[in-house]
Amino acid sequence: MDEMESIMRCIEMGAADYLPKPFNPLLLQARINASLATKWLHDQEEISRQRIEEYNRVLEGRVQEQLQQLQESFAKLRKTLDGTVLALSSALERRDPYTAGHQQRVAQLACAIAKEIGLPEDRIEGLRVAGILHDIGKISVPFDILSKPGRIIKEEFNIIKIHSQVGYDILKSIEFPWEVAKFVLQHHESFDGSGYPAGLARENISLEARILKVADVVEAMASHRPYRASLGISKALEEILEKRGLHFDPAIVDACIIVFQEKGFAFD
Repeated sequence: MDEMESIMRCIEMGAADYLPKPFNPLLLQARINASLATKWLHDQEEISRQRIEEYNRVLEGRVQEQLQQLQESFAKLRKTLDGTVLALSSALERRDPYTAGHQQRVAQLACAIAKEIGLPEDRIEGLRVAGILHDIGKISVPFDILSKPGRIIKEEFNIIKIHSQVGYDILKSIEFPWEVAKFVLQHHESFDGSGYPAGLARENISLEARILKVADVVEAMASHRPYRASLGISKALEEILEKRGLHFDPAIVDACIIVFQEKGFAFD
Protein backbone atom coordinates (compact mmCIF):
# COMPACT_ATOMS: atom_id res chain seq x y z
CA MET A 1 0.00 0.00 0.00
CA ASP A 2 1.55 3.34 -1.04
CA GLU A 3 1.48 6.50 1.11
CA MET A 4 -1.54 8.08 -0.60
CA GLU A 5 -3.62 4.94 -0.10
CA SER A 6 -2.61 4.91 3.57
CA ILE A 7 -3.69 8.53 3.96
CA MET A 8 -7.06 7.87 2.34
CA ARG A 9 -7.58 4.78 4.47
CA CYS A 10 -6.87 6.74 7.67
CA ILE A 11 -9.25 9.54 6.69
CA GLU A 12 -11.98 6.97 5.98
CA MET A 13 -11.40 5.54 9.46
CA GLY A 14 -11.92 8.97 11.04
CA ALA A 15 -8.46 10.51 11.18
CA ALA A 16 -8.52 14.33 11.32
CA ASP A 17 -4.91 14.87 10.29
CA TYR A 18 -1.73 13.04 9.35
CA LEU A 19 2.04 13.47 9.30
CA PRO A 20 4.17 12.27 6.42
CA LYS A 21 7.28 10.21 7.07
CA PRO A 22 9.96 10.94 7.99
CA PHE A 23 8.52 13.03 10.87
CA ASN A 24 9.56 16.65 11.06
CA PRO A 25 9.79 17.68 14.78
CA LEU A 26 8.75 21.26 14.03
CA LEU A 27 5.78 20.11 11.99
CA LEU A 28 4.82 17.65 14.72
CA GLN A 29 4.95 20.42 17.35
CA ALA A 30 2.85 22.69 15.14
CA ARG A 31 0.25 19.96 14.68
CA ILE A 32 0.14 19.30 18.42
CA ASN A 33 -0.24 23.02 19.16
CA ALA A 34 -3.02 23.25 16.59
CA SER A 35 -4.83 20.28 18.16
CA LEU A 36 -4.48 21.78 21.63
CA ALA A 37 -5.80 25.10 20.37
CA THR A 38 -8.76 23.36 18.74
CA LYS A 39 -9.46 21.48 21.99
CA TRP A 40 -9.28 24.75 23.96
CA LEU A 41 -11.73 26.41 21.58
CA HIS A 42 -14.14 23.49 21.91
CA ASP A 43 -13.87 23.67 25.70
CA GLN A 44 -14.52 27.42 25.68
CA GLU A 45 -17.51 26.91 23.41
CA GLU A 46 -18.94 24.35 25.84
CA ILE A 47 -18.32 26.66 28.80
CA SER A 48 -20.04 29.52 26.94
CA ARG A 49 -22.98 27.29 26.06
CA GLN A 50 -23.41 26.24 29.69
CA ARG A 51 -23.20 29.87 30.84
CA ILE A 52 -25.79 30.94 28.28
CA GLU A 53 -28.12 28.15 29.42
CA GLU A 54 -27.68 29.28 33.03
CA TYR A 55 -28.30 32.92 32.10
CA ASN A 56 -31.44 31.86 30.21
CA ARG A 57 -32.71 29.91 33.22
CA VAL A 58 -32.12 32.89 35.50
CA LEU A 59 -33.70 35.28 32.98
CA GLU A 60 -36.72 33.02 32.49
CA GLY A 61 -37.18 32.87 36.26
CA ARG A 62 -37.07 36.65 36.51
CA VAL A 63 -39.47 37.05 33.59
CA GLN A 64 -41.93 34.64 35.22
CA GLU A 65 -41.61 36.52 38.50
CA GLN A 66 -42.24 39.87 36.80
CA LEU A 67 -45.15 38.38 34.84
CA GLN A 68 -46.73 37.10 38.04
CA GLN A 69 -46.35 40.51 39.65
CA LEU A 70 -47.94 42.17 36.60
CA GLN A 71 -50.82 39.70 36.67
CA GLU A 72 -51.38 40.37 40.37
CA SER A 73 -51.27 44.13 39.77
CA PHE A 74 -53.72 43.80 36.86
CA ALA A 75 -56.07 41.70 39.00
CA LYS A 76 -56.05 44.40 41.70
CA LEU A 77 -56.63 47.12 39.09
CA ARG A 78 -59.45 45.10 37.52
CA LYS A 79 -61.08 44.67 40.94
CA THR A 80 -60.84 48.40 41.60
CA LEU A 81 -62.16 49.20 38.12
CA ASP A 82 -65.09 46.82 38.50
CA GLY A 83 -65.90 48.45 41.83
CA THR A 84 -65.90 51.88 40.22
CA VAL A 85 -68.11 50.73 37.36
CA LEU A 86 -70.63 49.08 39.68
CA ALA A 87 -70.68 52.10 41.99
CA LEU A 88 -71.49 54.44 39.09
CA SER A 89 -74.12 52.08 37.73
CA SER A 90 -75.74 51.63 41.15
CA ALA A 91 -75.90 55.41 41.65
CA LEU A 92 -78.08 55.73 38.56
CA GLU A 93 -80.23 52.69 39.33
CA ARG A 94 -81.04 53.97 42.81
CA ARG A 95 -82.30 57.19 41.22
CA ASP A 96 -84.16 55.61 38.31
CA PRO A 97 -85.79 52.26 39.18
CA TYR A 98 -86.68 51.63 35.54
CA THR A 99 -82.98 51.69 34.70
CA ALA A 100 -82.30 48.90 37.21
CA GLY A 101 -80.95 45.94 35.28
CA HIS A 102 -81.25 47.72 31.92
CA GLN A 103 -77.58 48.61 31.66
CA GLN A 104 -76.44 45.10 32.65
CA ARG A 105 -78.81 43.51 30.13
CA VAL A 106 -77.62 45.85 27.39
CA ALA A 107 -74.04 44.92 28.24
CA GLN A 108 -74.97 41.23 28.14
CA LEU A 109 -76.55 41.44 24.69
CA ALA A 110 -73.82 43.73 23.35
CA CYS A 111 -71.15 41.21 24.37
CA ALA A 112 -73.07 38.36 22.72
CA ILE A 113 -73.29 40.36 19.47
CA ALA A 114 -69.61 41.25 19.70
CA LYS A 115 -68.66 37.59 20.05
CA GLU A 116 -70.82 36.71 17.06
CA ILE A 117 -68.96 39.19 14.82
CA GLY A 118 -65.56 38.03 16.14
CA LEU A 119 -64.53 41.01 18.23
CA PRO A 120 -61.39 40.25 20.32
CA GLU A 121 -61.89 39.47 24.01
CA ASP A 122 -60.16 42.66 25.14
CA ARG A 123 -62.52 44.83 23.10
CA ILE A 124 -65.50 42.82 24.31
CA GLU A 125 -64.47 43.61 27.88
CA GLY A 126 -64.36 47.32 27.05
CA LEU A 127 -67.79 47.00 25.45
CA ARG A 128 -69.12 45.30 28.59
CA VAL A 129 -67.95 48.21 30.73
CA ALA A 130 -69.45 50.73 28.30
CA GLY A 131 -72.72 48.80 28.29
CA ILE A 132 -72.98 48.89 32.07
CA LEU A 133 -72.34 52.65 32.02
CA HIS A 134 -74.00 53.74 28.78
CA ASP A 135 -76.86 55.60 30.50
CA ILE A 136 -74.85 57.04 33.40
CA GLY A 137 -75.54 60.54 32.03
CA LYS A 138 -79.23 60.13 32.91
CA ILE A 139 -78.21 60.93 36.46
CA SER A 140 -78.57 64.58 35.32
CA VAL A 141 -82.11 64.11 33.97
CA PRO A 142 -84.93 65.15 36.36
CA PHE A 143 -86.61 62.16 37.99
CA ASP A 144 -90.10 63.28 36.97
CA ILE A 145 -89.06 63.05 33.31
CA LEU A 146 -87.41 59.63 33.71
CA SER A 147 -90.45 58.23 35.51
CA LYS A 148 -93.16 59.99 33.51
CA PRO A 149 -95.95 57.48 32.80
CA GLY A 150 -97.12 59.16 29.59
CA ARG A 151 -95.38 60.14 26.39
CA ILE A 152 -92.69 62.77 26.87
CA ILE A 153 -92.91 66.07 25.01
CA LYS A 154 -90.23 67.51 22.71
CA GLU A 155 -88.70 69.74 25.40
CA GLU A 156 -88.39 66.79 27.76
CA PHE A 157 -86.82 64.65 25.05
CA ASN A 158 -84.26 67.37 24.37
CA ILE A 159 -83.29 67.20 28.05
CA ILE A 160 -82.97 63.41 27.87
CA LYS A 161 -80.81 63.66 24.74
CA ILE A 162 -78.15 65.50 26.74
CA HIS A 163 -77.45 62.34 28.77
CA SER A 164 -74.94 60.89 26.31
CA GLN A 165 -72.82 64.06 26.49
CA VAL A 166 -73.13 64.15 30.29
CA GLY A 167 -72.09 60.50 30.41
CA TYR A 168 -69.03 61.32 28.33
CA ASP A 169 -68.14 64.22 30.63
CA ILE A 170 -68.42 61.95 33.68
CA LEU A 171 -66.34 59.12 32.21
CA LYS A 172 -63.67 60.93 30.19
CA SER A 173 -61.49 61.58 33.24
CA ILE A 174 -61.46 57.90 34.26
CA GLU A 175 -58.41 56.10 32.83
CA PHE A 176 -60.10 53.04 31.36
CA PRO A 177 -58.01 50.74 29.11
CA TRP A 178 -60.69 51.33 26.45
CA GLU A 179 -62.45 54.36 24.95
CA VAL A 180 -65.48 53.87 27.18
CA ALA A 181 -66.37 57.57 27.29
CA LYS A 182 -66.45 57.74 23.48
CA PHE A 183 -68.63 54.63 23.20
CA VAL A 184 -71.08 56.14 25.70
CA LEU A 185 -71.08 59.47 23.86
CA GLN A 186 -71.88 57.82 20.52
CA HIS A 187 -74.38 55.12 21.50
CA HIS A 188 -77.35 57.18 20.20
CA GLU A 189 -75.73 57.99 16.86
CA SER A 190 -77.50 56.39 13.88
CA PHE A 191 -75.95 54.56 10.94
CA ASP A 192 -77.53 57.01 8.47
CA GLY A 193 -76.38 60.10 10.39
CA SER A 194 -79.77 60.97 11.88
CA GLY A 195 -78.77 60.31 15.50
CA TYR A 196 -77.33 62.49 18.26
CA PRO A 197 -75.38 64.29 19.63
CA ALA A 198 -73.05 64.80 16.63
CA GLY A 199 -74.96 63.30 13.71
CA LEU A 200 -72.17 60.84 12.93
CA ALA A 201 -72.72 58.14 10.30
CA ARG A 202 -71.41 54.71 9.34
CA GLU A 203 -67.77 54.03 10.25
CA ASN A 204 -67.42 57.47 11.84
CA ILE A 205 -69.33 55.87 14.71
CA SER A 206 -67.16 53.49 16.72
CA LEU A 207 -68.00 49.81 16.25
CA GLU A 208 -68.66 49.44 19.97
CA ALA A 209 -71.19 52.30 19.87
CA ARG A 210 -72.93 50.75 16.86
CA ILE A 211 -73.28 47.52 18.82
CA LEU A 212 -74.58 49.36 21.89
CA LYS A 213 -77.15 51.15 19.73
CA VAL A 214 -78.73 47.86 18.67
CA ALA A 215 -78.49 46.23 22.09
CA ASP A 216 -79.97 49.29 23.80
CA VAL A 217 -83.01 49.47 21.51
CA VAL A 218 -83.73 45.73 21.68
CA GLU A 219 -83.52 45.63 25.47
CA ALA A 220 -85.60 48.79 25.87
CA MET A 221 -88.39 47.50 23.64
CA ALA A 222 -88.39 44.10 25.34
CA SER A 223 -88.68 45.62 28.84
CA HIS A 224 -91.39 47.48 30.72
CA ARG A 225 -91.16 51.27 30.72
CA PRO A 226 -93.10 53.92 32.71
CA TYR A 227 -95.13 54.84 29.62
CA ARG A 228 -95.80 51.34 28.20
CA ALA A 229 -95.65 47.59 28.79
CA SER A 230 -93.00 45.35 27.26
CA LEU A 231 -93.30 44.99 23.49
CA GLY A 232 -91.45 41.67 23.48
CA ILE A 233 -88.35 40.35 21.74
CA SER A 234 -90.12 39.58 18.45
CA LYS A 235 -91.30 43.17 18.08
CA ALA A 236 -87.85 44.46 19.00
CA LEU A 237 -86.20 42.30 16.33
CA GLU A 238 -88.78 43.45 13.77
CA GLU A 239 -87.88 47.04 14.63
CA ILE A 240 -84.14 46.66 14.07
CA LEU A 241 -84.76 44.73 10.84
CA GLU A 242 -87.06 47.50 9.59
CA LYS A 243 -84.43 50.15 10.42
CA ARG A 244 -81.50 48.03 9.18
CA GLY A 245 -79.13 50.27 7.23
CA LEU A 246 -80.94 53.38 8.49
CA HIS A 247 -80.64 53.66 12.25
CA PHE A 248 -78.63 50.46 12.64
CA ASP A 249 -75.48 48.95 11.14
CA PRO A 250 -76.69 46.06 8.92
CA ALA A 251 -73.91 43.73 10.07
CA ILE A 252 -74.78 44.35 13.73
CA VAL A 253 -78.49 43.76 13.07
CA ASP A 254 -77.71 40.48 11.30
CA ALA A 255 -75.51 39.35 14.19
CA CYS A 256 -78.20 40.27 16.72
CA ILE A 257 -80.81 38.22 14.84
CA ILE A 258 -78.45 35.23 14.78
CA VAL A 259 -77.74 35.60 18.50
CA PHE A 260 -81.46 35.36 19.34
CA GLN A 261 -82.80 33.04 16.66
CA GLU A 262 -79.89 30.64 16.17
CA LYS A 263 -77.82 30.89 19.35
CA GLY A 264 -80.77 30.96 21.75
CA PHE A 265 -79.78 34.15 23.56
CA ALA A 266 -82.02 35.25 26.43
CA PHE A 267 -81.63 38.05 28.95
CA ASP A 268 -80.74 36.94 32.46
